Amino acid sequence: MSFFNSIGRSMQRAPRQPRRSTTPTSATFPSTDSLPPPVPTGTTAQKPLYLCSPFVEAALVKGNFKTIVMLPKYADVMEWVAVNIFDFYTNLNQFCGVLAECCTQQSCPSMAAGPNLSYTWINQDRKSVQLPAPTYVDYVMTWVQNLLDDENVFPTKSGRDFSPRFPSTVKHVYRQLLRVFAHLYHAHFPQILHLRSEGHLNSLFAHFLAFGKEYELLEVKDIKGQPGAPVGVGALWEKWKDMGILES
Repeated sequence: MSFFNSIGRSMQRAPRQPRRSTTPTSATFPSTDSLPPPVPTGTTAQKPLYLCSPFVEAALVKGNFKTIVMLPKYADVMEWVAVNIFDFYTNLNQFCGVLAECCTQQSCPSMAAGPNLSYTWINQDRKSVQLPAPTYVDYVMTWVQNLLDDENVFPTKSGRDFSPRFPSTVKHVYRQLLRVFAHLYHAHFPQILHLRSEGHLNSLFAHFLAFGKEYELLEVKDIKGQPGAPVGVGALWEKWKDMGILES
């Protein structure tokens, strides 16, 4: 089902159900004491650990994620997209919090997501600026949290309808959350392994990718990057498609 083709559907919505996570997560994470140092962002490394066996296969959910992302019967598609955005943000934010002490301005001076790729932030003057990764991540997560708290963007009261701009807004949200995932995999996967949380992160990210593809929230160019500056997790996207975890 195309999310954007559904905007013109009925303006009447069922009352919003309590939000609950659709992605399995652990209630607690192991201690972050003695975490290994992050991967240097300016050096060319060998094959990333997240593409190596057994880490690439690690998951809490087995099989294809297509069944998880399908619109439930009688559910409103915009409600479904909204509640999943909330879940992805909440679960990703937990990982960011756990890794905060090893993602610093000194260890991550740029928002690196590949050997030759660092994302830039558009400031208030509409200029692209380089930011340390923790600052970039903080800007993204604060911006998304403010959107989630805005009743005009993510209505929670019965009788309130989604704005016609909702599809473009959530596409922008998805692009920014993808960048946070990309940085965590590129720079902090060794710490994820130390925490024994690779299955949690892989399941969350695979769910995120499958949902984005199903509802046209992701652009392939954002996942793969540009020639000469590929996104590291673009190779993971392709690997999981070959393994049957994601749809081709």
